Amino acid sequence: MQGYNLLVVFDENREKLLMCKRLKNPYKGLGNFTGGKIEPGEPGIDAAYRELKEETSIGREDILLTHLMDFYYYLDECYVEVYVGRLNKCIEVSGDENELYWSSLDNDFFDSGKYAGEGNIGHILMHVEMAKEQLLK
Repeated sequence: MQGYNLLVVFDENREKLLMCKRLKNPYKGLGNFTGGKIEPGEPGIDAAYRELKEETSIGREDILLTHLMDFYYYLDECYVEVYVGRLNKCIEVSGDENELYWSSLDNDFFDSGKYAGEGNIGHILMHVEMAKEQLLK
């Protein structure tokens, strides 16, 4: 079963959310979290930090990621691990995988015309909100 990760990254003040505009399918042109593939035998947390560095230039020293939840798609034979963190300082993000941008938190992240994942982004953010004191210390 192939593993993937999604990385929910807040700025240091918890006022903005790092998003990307997908440059390829699926969900081309829609907003999404950054993330990527988990390599065979690679621990999920290591894959999360690797993908974060590759896609955004954010390193382990810049953020503490917490494993929030997983989604299993049995018919597609894949799963997605979701990690959440808050930057510990202001960071200049950069990457060439997708177009990165900081989003305000007052958007309708359930809008499947603007965001990837058929409402999963909104669902994930609801769970982050419920556990924000534990997740975003």
